[in-house]
Amino acid sequence: MKRFYLLGVLGALGLGYMLATQSTPSQTQAPLTSSALVSITLPDTLSETARLGEAAFAAKCTVCHGENAVGQEGVAPPLIHKIYEPSHHGDGAFYRAVAMGVRAHHWRFGDMPKIEGLTKGDVGAIIAYIRELQRENGIL
Repeated sequence: MKRFYLLGVLGALGLGYMLATQSTPSQTQAPLTSSALVSITLPDTLSETARLGEAAFAAKCTVCHGENAVGQEGVAPPLIHKIYEPSHHGDGAFYRAVAMGVRAHHWRFGDMPKIEGLTKGDVGAIIAYIRELQRENGIL
């Protein structure tokens, strides 16, 4: 029993160290170096709402999540990934992440700050854009 307790304490300390040493990039600065974490296929066309979302994504999200939401090594995760499919991260999760930020829980990128300057309509359009990219890549 004591051995399991000690392993739990050591694991918690290791996790605490890992979280404490991670940094999050500023929303206004582009990362110095990055690379896409996934390769995706772009749809031939996007709906009107998704085109609006693409523009909003480019203005507010690309700096961290990369062009077309493919993620950036050491910066932010790809949103075109099965973890972000609607059955695991529904649309409400995206609204909450933008409004309140989100604590890191699937990846080792650190916490996501809340994003200023986006309306609910903007976020809805961004979600439409992400979902259309996901659909094209077999995630939906």
